[in-house]
Amino acid sequence: MARAFIILLDSLGIGSTADAGVDSGADTLRHVAEYLLLPESNDNIPGRALHLPNLTKLGLNAAATLSGGLAIPGLATTVAITGAYGCAAPLSYGQDTISGHWELAGVPVFKRWQHYTSFPPELLDSLITRASLPGILGNKAASGTAIINEFGLLHQNTAKPIIYTSADSVLQIAAHESSFGLEKLYAVCEVAREIANTYNIARVIARPFVGDQGAYVRTGGRRDYALAPPAPTLLDHIVAAGKQVIAIGKIADIYAHRGISTSITAYGNQELFASFVKAAATSQANSLVFVNLVDFDTLYGHRRDIKGYALALEQFDQLLPQFTALLQPDDLAIITADHGCDPSWHGSDHTREYVPILAFGPKIRSQSLGKRSTFADIGQTIAHHLAVAPLLYGQNFL
Repeated sequence: MARAFIILLDSLGIGSTADAGVDSGADTLRHVAEYLLLPESNDNIPGRALHLPNLTKLGLNAAATLSGGLAIPGLATTVAITGAYGCAAPLSYGQDTISGHWELAGVPVFKRWQHYTSFPPELLDSLITRASLPGILGNKAASGTAIINEFGLLHQNTAKPIIYTSADSVLQIAAHESSFGLEKLYAVCEVAREIANTYNIARVIARPFVGDQGAYVRTGGRRDYALAPPAPTLLDHIVAAGKQVIAIGKIADIYAHRGISTSITAYGNQELFASFVKAAATSQANSLVFVNLVDFDTLYGHRRDIKGYALALEQFDQLLPQFTALLQPDDLAIITADHGCDPSWHGSDHTREYVPILAFGPKIRSQSLGKRSTFADIGQTIAHHLAVAPLLYGQNFL
């Protein structure tokens, strides 16, 4: 009566890969831990060590040591490890959300998405015409919160949506929930998704916000419009076998709602994890429950908030026993990531890094999984565990 669980800590890289290029030297977890040890990270009080006892017990420090050759400063090195641990390098060309998630599910991305610092006039003209818009604002690379503060009032006065891009291959559209309307924003994004197909853009993201000038706040109404994977993923295989996939947060959007039995909306790490625990408590045999804890990436990685990243990791570590207490004898749980986003690194982009693999459950023995050559090993292992058709890429590591 097997079940499987994936907890994806969005952007928790554990060291740059050999093909990292300009990201060579990036190391999300290590640099977060090193920063916390500095006096300036704690208001000039002598720094303290990153405290992740549950993740360390599952093998996080050992996995990071595999990838970089050195233990993470401050994390215990003598604790008895209870899980199977390793690290995986991306086989996909990019280090973006879609590439990481699709590869994990057995479909590496062997193409390069188009990145824009501003979008072509013909794309915007088509969007304005087809969505019956009075125009657009922004059209530049920017932080979402910054550009909403910059153009929010003008947007409310003109009904022109705010369009911007981030480090990913993403066209983001922000609009006020009250003055513009949430459903109207979604409709505009659906038109934008159709147009963006021609421009090799991986995702269109709806970014609703509320409030008044100087106090705008993004809401949980975010919606991602992704291209569909080019081949069946682990999720498709599970559903095709008559089994269940329960997707929490943005997982369903990332896979274009393919291979999803149930999609649960939640916003923010605490709410996402609470929804995950609730789903885990009630999920049936032969099911996969899959959650992405997005705050690590959006709130701390991209915004280069090193201390915020550290505190969020510690908060997750404290919550983790709520889930582990629910594991049944034949369960397999895996904690991993989709790319890096080193908050100490230059710029605000993702970083090309190894991701951790922490596999655990009552029958999973402690062992090193070594360095894996693709994230797809995770999906192949789960496919084997749930007895569904094997994936095109990846090897079972258990």
